Amino acid sequence: MKLKIPSANPKAEIEELKVEINQAINSVLDSGKYILGKECETFEQEFADYNGVKYGCGVSSGTAAIHLALKALGIKTGDEVITVSHTAVATTAAIEMTGAKPIFVDISPDTFTLDPNKISELISNKTKAIIPVHIYGHPADMDPIMEIAKHNKLYVLEDCAQAHGALYKGKKVGSIGDIAAYSFYPTKNLGAIGDGGIILTSNFGYFEKLKMLREYGWKNRYISEIHGFNSRLDEIQAAILRVKLRYLDSNNFRRHEIAKKYKKLLSPFVLTPIEKQNCFHAFHLYVIQHPKRDLLQKFLFTKGVGSLVHYPEPIHLQPLYSSSERLDLPITEKIKSQILSIPMYPQLKDIEIEVVVSSIMEFFDDFKT
Repeated sequence: MKLKIPSANPKAEIEELKVEINQAINSVLDSGKYILGKECETFEQEFADYNGVKYGCGVSSGTAAIHLALKALGIKTGDEVITVSHTAVATTAAIEMTGAKPIFVDISPDTFTLDPNKISELISNKTKAIIPVHIYGHPADMDPIMEIAKHNKLYVLEDCAQAHGALYKGKKVGSIGDIAAYSFYPTKNLGAIGDGGIILTSNFGYFEKLKMLREYGWKNRYISEIHGFNSRLDEIQAAILRVKLRYLDSNNFRRHEIAKKYKKLLSPFVLTPIEKQNCFHAFHLYVIQHPKRDLLQKFLFTKGVGSLVHYPEPIHLQPLYSSSERLDLPITEKIKSQILSIPMYPQLKDIEIEVVVSSIMEFFDDFKT
């Protein structure tokens, strides 16, 4: 069956902004400058300003953003980085690209973000950084994380790949730690039409190093001073992101409206996401929980309603990362069989929301009978 309501729909936003996006693309084509030109430079500053930091460094993907951010912090082989197992594998892959070892900590049962109470027991003399992931768009509890990091002289790298525009106590996520990484994968709240990412920081030294790291270690063209990479945000993606950035806040508020409707109508049937006090949830994903998740997902498919599981297997249990070492991550392991992401994007129509809700209600009515 062809899905009538997909779980995500990046094309819908492109269609809405087609005239502006086409103009932006044509402007790049006419410029003759396609890599690290004025569009990228302007977007970097606009996105930095939006988030309340000084500098932005556009790179080729969200994974590259985490990797280069860690490199800028001096993370190297033999170091340890504390993060969560309930996240996209990119977070862990980027840590390993530096030669460091990921140390997994459990998550809070209400927000699925890193549990600050579990950090201290994992800190060793090899620990150099903490990566809290603002999963699904809800901010991690940053105050205690920052306090622990300061006490132990650790860096904090915010993984904001799913939280563009989210707020923690009035501050944009990405402006709280030492450095922050974002992804512009097409389905993100701020998405390109291909891969892309950015690193934000208010530290000029990190910014200067990041610019060298993303382009072969160059400070002066063709002269490599440090080991670097080829990881640049291209001009067309930057131009498109500049257009879409103007609509990020209004799109996030629409996501909020959808989330409120879902919560009101679905709470009697499934466990719905929370939004903690003094936080603004960006609702990149709307993740419900129920023990009969698999049956519900199959039923929704028959109704033409898309859904996905983010993520079906915690990283520490995946073949590449599993080991004989037993990790104590009970919440992480518990939720994997209960979570389900239902349709969430700003262009979701009210009538489509009604179809999603009525389909879930019908499942539980049928199940009772």
